[in-house]
Amino acid sequence: MPKYYEDKEEDGRACAGIREDFKACLLQHDCVLKEGKMPSECLKEGHYKALQTSFFECKRSMLDTRSRFRGRKGY
Repeated sequence: MPKYYEDKEEDGRACAGIREDFKACLLQHDCVLKEGKMPSECLKEGHYKALQTSFFECKRSMLDTRSRFRGRKGY
């Protein structure tokens, strides 16, 4: 779910909402905090597959020429 803050500066990049949520969830996961692993190692183990897929779909929709009509995926 997207997080909204009043004093947060606006990120105008594509897929900014998914990027922020994916980063925050990954850095707060037990795999990173308690086990001390790198976030990339936790991703290889399969944590947060849904957010990873959503972020990938959003980035892929930027290259898709049909997205001009449909709009980008994600939030």
